[in-house]
Amino acid sequence: MQLRRFDNIQEFWHCTQAYLLQHQVENNVLLSILHTLLHNPERYLGKPYLAIVQTSGEILAVAIRTPPQKLLLSKAQNMDTLRLIAQDLRQEQLPGSIGPAEEVEIFSQAWQALTGQFSQRSMLMKIYQLTAVQRVSTARGYLRLAKESDRSLLIEWLSAFLSEIDQAESEDIEHQVDNRLKQQNTYFWVDSTPVSIASSKQVLPTIGRINLAYTPPEYRRKGYATACVTALSQKLLDQGCRHCFLIADLANPTANHIYQTIGYRPISDWHEYSFTPNELA
Repeated sequence: MQLRRFDNIQEFWHCTQAYLLQHQVENNVLLSILHTLLHNPERYLGKPYLAIVQTSGEILAVAIRTPPQKLLLSKAQNMDTLRLIAQDLRQEQLPGSIGPAEEVEIFSQAWQALTGQFSQRSMLMKIYQLTAVQRVSTARGYLRLAKESDRSLLIEWLSAFLSEIDQAESEDIEHQVDNRLKQQNTYFWVDSTPVSIASSKQVLPTIGRINLAYTPPEYRRKGYATACVTALSQKLLDQGCRHCFLIADLANPTANHIYQTIGYRPISDWHEYSFTPNELA
């Protein structure tokens, strides 16, 4: 087995797209990141880590990192590849890893053994897939694209969202918001005033993703989140997507129930690990 790093995103995409699409459910986040790197590279402030592990020209695993974020792992054909990736990154300041449950657990164990850092599972998630929206009763209101005049509200809500899911603000929130406004991928559900938010991305012509689904506490239990995600999912389907994906934190049963009511079906487990020096653990 051999690990190969890439500096050119077009070359990396050409090399990996067929492999990633073989397991498009487990790899939907990597596909989304690659789409952004190809079409909106200014979204990320640091140089990305792009690597594959292969043997005899056959790809066995893919890894991507956009600093300061955690390492993203693909579905792996051989679990020994994960130890090879850990060895390649052992001199890096890696905050954690995210990916399919088995792969990320094995990588995290390898990282702990190599570096002496403490590895702890920090989030259990589920990947959901939707192919048709279930018609459900939703709250009054309408879907509206976020615009420049919403900038301060977007900053406030994105910060609250990250705080609620225990994710530190690892990059410039204002940069994130400005990029979302530029890409026109973030929507409000409006009932006289914005009451819920979600973002979407058409990763490929037939694949879409929903993320950043958030409703402030004062607007919850009114059906706004259901209405927002339902409308945005249907919008992706209307644009030609045959599959819509999202990832939900299993610690949030309300969100998981909402997604299944809309028509999202649980497909596979997705875990996140955090790394810290032992003396700080």
